[in-house]
Amino acid sequence: PTVEEMEHLDMDLLVASGKEKVVMIETGAKEVPEELIFEGIKEAHKSAQQIITLIEEFTKEAGKEKKVVSELEEKIEEALLAEVSKIVKEKIEAALFDNEHPWHEATGDMIKRDLTTQYKENLTPQIISGIFDKVAKEILHETVLEKQKRVDGRGMEEIRPLSMEVGLLPRTHGSAVFQRGDTQVLSVTTLGAPSLEQTLDGMEGERKRRFMHHYNMSINPFSVGEAKRLGAPNRRDIGHGALVEKALNAIIPTVENFPYAIRVVSEVLAANASTSQAAVCSTTLALLNAGVPLVNPVAGIAMGLFSNDKKTQVVTDMRAVEDFYGEMDFKVAGTKVGVTAIQMDTKLEGLTFEVIEEALRQGKIARVEILSQMEKAIPAVGPLSPHAPRVEILHIKPEEIGMLIGPGGKNINGIIAKTGAGIDIEDDGTVMVSGTDSDGVDRAIEAIQGMFKTFTVGEELTGKVVRLAPFGAFVELSPGKDGLVHISQMAPGHVEKPEDVVSEGQEVKVRVTDVTPEGKIGLSMLFGADIKPESENRPSGGGAGFRPRPSFGDRPRRPFGAGGGRSSGGRSPSGFNRDRSGGSRDRGGNRGGFNR
Repeated sequence: PTVEEMEHLDMDLLVASGKEKVVMIETGAKEVPEELIFEGIKEAHKSAQQIITLIEEFTKEAGKEKKVVSELEEKIEEALLAEVSKIVKEKIEAALFDNEHPWHEATGDMIKRDLTTQYKENLTPQIISGIFDKVAKEILHETVLEKQKRVDGRGMEEIRPLSMEVGLLPRTHGSAVFQRGDTQVLSVTTLGAPSLEQTLDGMEGERKRRFMHHYNMSINPFSVGEAKRLGAPNRRDIGHGALVEKALNAIIPTVENFPYAIRVVSEVLAANASTSQAAVCSTTLALLNAGVPLVNPVAGIAMGLFSNDKKTQVVTDMRAVEDFYGEMDFKVAGTKVGVTAIQMDTKLEGLTFEVIEEALRQGKIARVEILSQMEKAIPAVGPLSPHAPRVEILHIKPEEIGMLIGPGGKNINGIIAKTGAGIDIEDDGTVMVSGTDSDGVDRAIEAIQGMFKTFTVGEELTGKVVRLAPFGAFVELSPGKDGLVHISQMAPGHVEKPEDVVSEGQEVKVRVTDVTPEGKIGLSMLFGADIKPESENRPSGGGAGFRPRPSFGDRPRRPFGAGGGRSSGGRSPSGFNRDRSGGSRDRGGNRGGFNR
């Protein structure tokens, strides 16, 4: 598909294939059923055969013989290999079947160090490591394939015990902790103005990233019982964070329904395999706790594989040791409706279609089970946190953007300074007002609306005198909108100075006598028999009395302050398309989550 077509695809499926088997799968999808995913994988494998044939023809002409790699047994005396293998097996089995102390990578490292010290005169650390991995793999395969049990006693499709909690961090916008067995992940959600979305400049040009997910494990070495130097997120952290983001992108509400920039950080507190899929679950819970109306909740699970010449066995919810010495890591995330992301890699030459189909089947069963437990933890979308910004959306005409900004940003910066609200403006005239102070947001909205409010001749209003001039007084009719009462319209008789009749800050009743095409408003303080029709025409030279409207030209439009928005409602008399319910602090109900 082309770049333009890919923006509207329901599934983006990448498959690496061999002649007979599938080597790798990477998928992002919009709740696509497993059956359709499987058909897509088969079609991709079929299409890859033309390329494989071309590679084979090229290899015949330019290929070289592969180097022969010696086997481990060829480097070690048979008696010594048997002795070391026996000791290794005893130590591994003792550690594997210890339910009180779960196996970590550090467990294997300790055993290897002990053996290296014991046989330092006969064997190198590399050979010891080779023997260890060979024996460990044999033990795992025998336990699963021959004894039909797993190291922790679970069934092949059984998930480890689940526990989860939402809202445990009171000051954040949303938080949740998800635990599956010995794997535990804490996710924290932060909501911000749309202007805070990330701008990415890539090979395809500039794009916006509104939903951001970051995954931290390498900076949490305690999660695997280690103490080591802390550094920047590594390649694994970045990859896992991107996978979780891909799994949730399809169910993030549109900017029209929830115009916030959203960032979630997942901290791995304890790791025993499948931390990325635990992060999918904890992120979903944290988003719902923050009041984000997800299309559907998402959960993730990882499947492993053990096989020999006679048998294959897919296992659900791998532990770390099953990941290390198994042959497949098949991560699948999705909703009750369908799949949103898949990432599969294997240590074999490839997977058969039967194994892939079985992994998809087991993944769906496990995913639905986890989602049912998540539903108990948070049945529906939670209310917006009082610490999150309140957001409102207004709509003005694109040609009115310059008037809102003002010369050098004077108008909009003045509103921001007075109200403390953030204001963002889009090129289509969408104005997003946000802030943690609800009163400030209301005042900013009134000021913006006032700038574009229309008045008709004959309309009677009450306004406040904001400035006096030798020729009259300026009266504020609405926030940001003033009119001029000419000195001849202040009293029935002659008025020497405006100060003789009014003072700044005084509220006066006025009547609209004139509205120019430029939007300037003429006012009168005369009513009834006192009206002077002959002097209500636009005052000669009155242009000096009205505030001149600046010419803005093609000034570039920039977001001001920090704000967000809500989806708009009906058209109001003032010309604004605004949804007042957007400021509600309670975002529960049937706007997403589980109660669809």
